[in-house]
Amino acid sequence: MTVENELIKAALCSVKYPGFSRDIVSFGLVRNLSEKNGAVTVEIELTAGDTSVPDKIRHDVEEAIGALDGVRSVEVDMTVNAPKQMPRPDGPGSSQDPSQSGIGGKPMQKVRYAIAVASGKGGVGKSTLSVNLACGIRQALEDAGRPSQVGIMDCDIYGPSVPLMLGASGRPEIENDMIMPIENFGVRVMSMGFLVDEQTPVVWRGPMIMKTIQQFAQNVDWGEIEILVVDLPPGTGDAQLSLVQTLPLDGAVIVTTPQAAATNVARRGARMFEKVNVPLLGVVENMSYLETPNGPQYIFGEGGGELSAKDLKTELLGRVPLDSLIREGADNGIPIVVSHPDNAAAKIIQQIANKIVAALPA
Repeated sequence: MTVENELIKAALCSVKYPGFSRDIVSFGLVRNLSEKNGAVTVEIELTAGDTSVPDKIRHDVEEAIGALDGVRSVEVDMTVNAPKQMPRPDGPGSSQDPSQSGIGGKPMQKVRYAIAVASGKGGVGKSTLSVNLACGIRQALEDAGRPSQVGIMDCDIYGPSVPLMLGASGRPEIENDMIMPIENFGVRVMSMGFLVDEQTPVVWRGPMIMKTIQQFAQNVDWGEIEILVVDLPPGTGDAQLSLVQTLPLDGAVIVTTPQAAATNVARRGARMFEKVNVPLLGVVENMSYLETPNGPQYIFGEGGGELSAKDLKTELLGRVPLDSLIREGADNGIPIVVSHPDNAAAKIIQQIANKIVAALPA
């Protein structure tokens, strides 16, 4: 009896990398698989210093595939590479293996949940929303009686605006060969904006971008973090795909504005997360409407966020209106959820943050 390769792949997708919510397929550890008359062979290559990791993966693979109808035997060919020495801050690493990229390292192990805030295109207010969500998530965690440590990893290397919007400045210090994040409003943040002068352009190709992101993951001492917000760069290119494959993401929030030009691209961007088995937490429609004495004015159209959420089979987390206080807060480095928590837009953002926290088990 022949067992379909797709069934075998689906079984492998149920095997999690030990200690994380991501599976070994999305981490790129499965190099090859073959099947003949019910005899299945799986080739796996990983880098690990902990000998229990490959043993656990081998056991789980054998168990998952062995449970399939028609499987007579399972052979796991495991190649285990020794981990390279942890790079120092002035020499970013280049591996994308979870055991070397920081996913298996101590700094990211202290991060309980990591969620991405993404958009298919620029100009939809993604970074502004990321900063406000981080502050809102901290408040939601505190209200729920959960550990309220929150961080932002600003992965928008070319346009690092998070420090300005959070009112965080200065140069990160280095302690015990680890970069210490800057903190403001109880939110820890790491950004390229701390490492280059304001007038200095970042003119890098994709590989250098990836090395920097990996360094943010493995060489930053995030400390104990309940939820890390990862502000992704806009777009759906190779850099974005490689990034979401590298970081241990537990979910993604898609940001769009209502018009078709944004929602169509946002839906394509969301498909990227499907490829790497990162669940969608929902869609946020930003700049949804302008509140006027005559009622809401839909400057950029209406209903695009709801249509996107329906198409993606996920939830519309909320519709954030246009409000000058959001822009002022971003320019002044005081997010609106901090400066004007009773503002209507701030309350909507806080409700979105509450939903995100509720989606991540305590």
